[in-house]
Amino acid sequence: MTTPTDMAISQLTQHPDETVRIRGWLYQSRSSGKVAFLVVRDGTGICQCVVEKTDDNAEQFEMLRHLPQESSLAVTGTVRIDDRAPGGAELAATGAEVIQQAESYPITPKAHGVDFLMRHRHLWLRSRRQHRILRVRHTLIDEIRSFFNRNGFTLVDTPIFAPAIGEGASTLFEVDYFGDPVYLAQTGQLYLEAAAMSLGKVYCFGPTFRAEKSKTRRHLTEFWMVEPEMAYAELDDVIAVAEDLVHSLVTRVLNDHRADLIELGRDVEPLERIAKPFDRITYSDAAETLRADDTREFLQQDLDAKKAHAAELAAEIDRMEAERQQPGLKKWKAEQLVQKIAAAREQLADLVEEIGNIPQHMKLAAEFEWGSDLGGSDETIISRRHEQPTFVTHYPKQAKAFYMYTNRQDPRVVNNFDLLAPEGYGEIIGGSQREDDYETLIRRIDEQELPRDSYEWYLDLRRYGSVPHGGFGLGVERTLAWLCGLEHVRETIPFPRLLGRVYP
Repeated sequence: MTTPTDMAISQLTQHPDETVRIRGWLYQSRSSGKVAFLVVRDGTGICQCVVEKTDDNAEQFEMLRHLPQESSLAVTGTVRIDDRAPGGAELAATGAEVIQQAESYPITPKAHGVDFLMRHRHLWLRSRRQHRILRVRHTLIDEIRSFFNRNGFTLVDTPIFAPAIGEGASTLFEVDYFGDPVYLAQTGQLYLEAAAMSLGKVYCFGPTFRAEKSKTRRHLTEFWMVEPEMAYAELDDVIAVAEDLVHSLVTRVLNDHRADLIELGRDVEPLERIAKPFDRITYSDAAETLRADDTREFLQQDLDAKKAHAAELAAEIDRMEAERQQPGLKKWKAEQLVQKIAAAREQLADLVEEIGNIPQHMKLAAEFEWGSDLGGSDETIISRRHEQPTFVTHYPKQAKAFYMYTNRQDPRVVNNFDLLAPEGYGEIIGGSQREDDYETLIRRIDEQELPRDSYEWYLDLRRYGSVPHGGFGLGVERTLAWLCGLEHVRETIPFPRLLGRVYP
């Protein structure tokens, strides 16, 4: 007897009527009389395996019919093309081997809170939603690397342990390095500047760490960032690269994952409208926008709409709860309602929180003072007023890092930018032209009371062949949240590290 070919589920549609074996995990199952339907996943897709009961397989049929969710198994059968089936094909099973019978799986169709799911993140990753998000993440990262590689950038790996700060001192994780204090890297930028003076155009890509005591939907303590750095580049040159990169990322994800985005509930039309050139305003323009009367009116309309939506959701939850309590309701329908109610309750909780925050955001916007950095709520407001990603340039020098280039026409500001993703997602990129003048950089280090000795090597870059240069950092998780339409970055990374959460 010929041994069936082992095949990935994603390849089944290319092999109609062939006998193959798939290996994976039982995602869900149901049975009706003498037929059992086993839905198997293998990491490349899901496949419905149809098992028919016969005199010869009666014992195995009963075992398979009661097999617990997430048991590992191999199923042999004939590929049948069916457009109605998940992935376009199903397997007419002729045999099955259980590799390991799982215990009672903790993640069930009943309602689970976010805390429960995060504590079981190692298992939650197996869900269709998380599977899709991580597939999009893979493509996003692949396109980031491809973009820089095809545009003449050289990858340079920068240190994780840093002896001096790159951003604000309040967000440092200190580590004991054989008796001396060092810090987990906030950025690879300073080291990339050195590499750019050797290689011209460089980038690093890896984990970065910020000890911000923040619980907003945009913050992680450990996240991944790509950082390019370019010699002989001024602010407009850096912005052009950032614009090309983001446009490339949107195009690739739409091309490769349109179906995944739709299944995630993402409205793809706003992404389809992304086109160059992106919008561009100054920090001063942004400050005026925040204080404007029409912004207050916009926020009030938003508040009224959210209150109406919350009332509709509450009524819908009550309706579904009443339906769930009806006698004689089929089990599958009850489980479906439980999932819908749980999703609606989570959405309602988010809405209630937003409704409570909007009055404060209105107050902060109306009272925004020139010189303050833009906060998360400010970025949300500005990015919701634009359909395109928006570059905000020339922030006050007092609100930004020491290494940013002081604008020679207006020394109050620096030549920098943040790129805000539309639809309220806010900052996904921060960048600048770097200060290339030795004396100016010394003054900036002293103004921020930084230890000059720690930056002697960095000052060498201004002593020996200094040139105009600049770069930026793009946060993978925030970008992925925007592309997938996610409310919180905790779903954008396999094992998120948040304030108060390092398990699993």
